[in-house]
Amino acid sequence: MKDSLTGRAEYLSVNGRDYAWPQRPVVVVCIDGSEDAYHERAVADGRMPFRERMLERGSDLRGHCTMPSFTNPNNMSIATGVPPAVHGICGNYFYDTATGTEVMMNDPELLRAPTIFSVFSRAGAKVAVITAKDKLRRLLGSGLKDGMCFSAEKADQLIEENNGITKVLERVGMELPSVYSAELSELVMAAGVDVLEQERPELMYLSLTDYIQHKHAPGSPAANDFYAMLDMYFEKIDALGAVLVITADHGMNAKSDGGGTAQVVFLQDLLDERLGEGASRVVLPITDPYTVHHGALGSYATVHLPDSADVPAVVAGLAAEDGVQTVLTRAEACERFELPGDRIGEIVVISERNAVLGTTPARHDISGFKEPLRSHGGLTEQKVPFLVNAETGALPPGHRLRNFDAFWVGTSLAAGRSLTD
Repeated sequence: MKDSLTGRAEYLSVNGRDYAWPQRPVVVVCIDGSEDAYHERAVADGRMPFRERMLERGSDLRGHCTMPSFTNPNNMSIATGVPPAVHGICGNYFYDTATGTEVMMNDPELLRAPTIFSVFSRAGAKVAVITAKDKLRRLLGSGLKDGMCFSAEKADQLIEENNGITKVLERVGMELPSVYSAELSELVMAAGVDVLEQERPELMYLSLTDYIQHKHAPGSPAANDFYAMLDMYFEKIDALGAVLVITADHGMNAKSDGGGTAQVVFLQDLLDERLGEGASRVVLPITDPYTVHHGALGSYATVHLPDSADVPAVVAGLAAEDGVQTVLTRAEACERFELPGDRIGEIVVISERNAVLGTTPARHDISGFKEPLRSHGGLTEQKVPFLVNAETGALPPGHRLRNFDAFWVGTSLAAGRSLTD
């Protein structure tokens, strides 16, 4: 159905979901690695006054991210409105059994579904996508027509033809930050506010980095400073008349004992003892180019086993290990977590809240870490905030709120429609 005044469709269908055409800008902010405690502690300490006022008239909801609770799967779920079983991105990294190679999941050719951004841009909407790390830029910008898509990491290298914008650093009055800094996320927020004010896109997505969350617990001075900075930009976005949805790609937990020693289950060593050296392959989908954050240690792993392996016996053996919470077969993991079966191994392993999974000690150097290890990937990092600067009203009966509902909620509210329509 088309609007009689504008001639535009009232709804656009993307991956089987209907999104209302917004009558004012919709801004979704994904705070990488955030959890409710960060907001709550910052508010309690008087560092997020706008967030506190915003929720007096808005909505403080709690959602869940997709599994595994890593960056790429969840950013692409938010961008497509569907789980990894549909869009195909099930980690930051995977083992391609067809080619026998380990692959970073950054290539748009690996994406199996169009993004909300691409569909709206091709229907004539202005779209802006700004991400902290460049690893996500090509995936998020897949299929985008005449829109803005750039990373703060490469903000000094922008080309109009490729990014839809230039001279971002000059526009916001900032120098290029280190990729390992809170300022990288601040550049995303500053650029987002500038673009919102100057360009008025219908849809905007701002994806931050979890550098602070990997190093600092909720309520710590550094974490409170970071959330106070975000609060200032949230207020500016709200003042510019946008519907603002704040969520996260995953949570974060300490992965150390009381003395600060990392609690690691080295799966490859365990499997080499049981099956023979090199017979199996442990894949850690947290792996990305930014291992200073986490040493490639996360709470989710997938394992490729030899054809001769007794899968039930392997599952039972790993499930009995200290630090392991859940072990699932491929079929069980695909059904429970909505994963693409051809891109995971025969089993999936998930660690307990305060433990992580590794391969063998020599492959994980965290000797230079100044703070105790904090990481993510498991079920205990699946709960995420879902904050809106407007009253959402009731959700459809039985609806489980997910972080990838962000644009559905935002566009509905921006079109003046109920979520139950």
